[in-house]
Amino acid sequence: MRALAVLAAFGLAGIAIGAGPAPKPARGAAPWPAPKKPLPLIRAAGLKPGRKETLIHHVHAHLDVFVNGRPVIVPAGIGIDLNNPAVQADTGPNGIVIGAGLTQECDAPCISPLHTHDLSGLLHTETKTPSPNQLGQFFTQWAVRLTSKCVGAYCKPAVPITIYVDGKVETGDPTQIELANLREIAIVIGTPPATIPMEFPR
Repeated sequence: MRALAVLAAFGLAGIAIGAGPAPKPARGAAPWPAPKKPLPLIRAAGLKPGRKETLIHHVHAHLDVFVNGRPVIVPAGIGIDLNNPAVQADTGPNGIVIGAGLTQECDAPCISPLHTHDLSGLLHTETKTPSPNQLGQFFTQWAVRLTSKCVGAYCKPAVPITIYVDGKVETGDPTQIELANLREIAIVIGTPPATIPMEFPR
């Protein structure tokens, strides 16, 4: 059945086919900004914010999100308290944060073990011990709904949604997708892009 799902979703060489456009919801449409108060969301995700980054266990997964074929920005600074004096946030000409990181140890908890530093879609897991995080934890920190039927305000069956992990269709609970090292995750809402990302960008 899994093979059939993959064949139904793909043409050759990762070219996606066969899904209609997603109508824009009245509320909760992409793009989704980084939350202004990240600490409660970090704890809601079951994670413990720290005062510094711990790089003993440091892995990266990559997230792409598309709505009607267009990429949605995964914001910089998710899981980081940009209001802490020890955090440096760089902004672009449009005022959007394009980079965020610590210049020194914070005086209070300021960073999640799961976070983003820039707009690349790179999801950093940084912990003292090997402790895999899940995609649902990241979306909790992003304050974007993620369920088996919905991404944000886009919901099945009115909107086609397909999730790919390393180029293969994922049919299980998306919140439980492990953010393993060098894993590529693509969430496709509505009309797909011409090509689905199939591997971690290098």
